Amino acid sequence: MNWYLAVLKNYVGFSGRARRREYWMFTLVGVIISFVLQIVDSAAGTNDVLGAIYTLAVLLPSLAVLFRRLHDTGRSGWWALFFLIPIVGWIVLIVFTATDSQPGTNKYGPNPKLAPAMV
Repeated sequence: MNWYLAVLKNYVGFSGRARRREYWMFTLVGVIISFVLQIVDSAAGTNDVLGAIYTLAVLLPSLAVLFRRLHDTGRSGWWALFFLIPIVGWIVLIVFTATDSQPGTNKYGPNPKLAPAMV
């Protein structure tokens, strides 16, 4: 949960680098929250209102952590536009976000793996 909250606190931090763990933990918690909100929306009959509000609330932090994750692999944040290409673009982004970070410092900053681990 700390990884999720750390991303929300750095919601406009598009510069720097994000570890795989930070990105994927944020994604996992976000999917779980979306699933729970979908169940609540169905039970309450609110027609996905809560899910839409949540999606809008985490849109900017989601983009920021995606950009930082791409930076960690040595790619520009512009690669996130691959999301607009159905299926093939999504697969490319999954591969990029699952790829290990560039060792050492790159043009986006120092390697976050060398920083103290977040617990």
